Amino acid sequence: MTVAEDAIRRDWTIDGIAALLTLPLLELVGRANAAHRQHHDPNHVQKASLLSIKTGGCPENCAYCPQSAHHSEVDLTRDRLMNPDQVVALAATAQAAGAERFCMGAAWRQVRDGAEFDAVLAMVKGVRALGMEACVTLGMLKPHQAERLAAAGLTAYNHNLDTSPEFYGQIVTTRTYADRLDTLAIVRSFGIDLCCGGIIGMGETVRDRAAMLHVLSAMDPHPESVPINALVPVAGTPLADRPPIDPLELVRVVAATRLVLPTSVVRLSAGRSALNREAQILCLVAGANSLFYGDRLLTTPNADVGMDSELFAALGEPALAGVGSPN
Repeated sequence: MTVAEDAIRRDWTIDGIAALLTLPLLELVGRANAAHRQHHDPNHVQKASLLSIKTGGCPENCAYCPQSAHHSEVDLTRDRLMNPDQVVALAATAQAAGAERFCMGAAWRQVRDGAEFDAVLAMVKGVRALGMEACVTLGMLKPHQAERLAAAGLTAYNHNLDTSPEFYGQIVTTRTYADRLDTLAIVRSFGIDLCCGGIIGMGETVRDRAAMLHVLSAMDPHPESVPINALVPVAGTPLADRPPIDPLELVRVVAATRLVLPTSVVRLSAGRSALNREAQILCLVAGANSLFYGDRLLTTPNADVGMDSELFAALGEPALAGVGSPN
């Protein structure tokens, strides 16, 4: 629904957002649900599908990511960029199973001009021709590359902040926070929607979570899409031994995100496989209104088909026929 731009706050402080994150849980969820109902259809949950179109060998050293070439102990098969026809066929399969949005991720540090980028553009055009939203995550990119993605019809570009500016250096050192913001600004300048969120459970503090949301809240306009991920520890990565987060911590971050970014689509993303049906529904009550389905998210596990069927049945929607990983 349309919301007057002057109704969107950009004067949040880190202290103010941290205060939200530490409210009594029922108060926080109640406030978030009210904001969600004001700006969104509370009964609509957008289904998105995510495909790794090029897996492994990334030169970045993100501590959480099994696709980093720096983490040699990770058991991961590297794959070359997929064929565009194959990707579009998988998108059509996902659409038949209920997906409205098809997301494609390549393990690149940055976009490079040439045959591979041309292939990605063909994928975007093919997905859009199906009538689906198309989102890609390709790393950093230059203005002329963003212009070509826009011309291909790209709906959104995913480029997560991951965490707060202060904690970022403990997670990634091969690129800066400013690099992330520069790419987001380039994407926005060509009219492409932003898909930008972060990860919790990496050892950050509540204030770090608040600081990340503060950066997003200062963007004008706010990101159209905000994925909230819980760390999925992967053997061989520096964060392999991180303990799982309490599911209610994820609920709190979802609720605070909804209050700070009231018109954004809040996507319940990685880590959902560790949540039972009731915890996922509580996240939806708290303001999440999109989720990724299929048994994998790029290279990490996602909720399985049976879980999703139970979830959507509980929400009053038909079970998802034929849902599985598009990979």
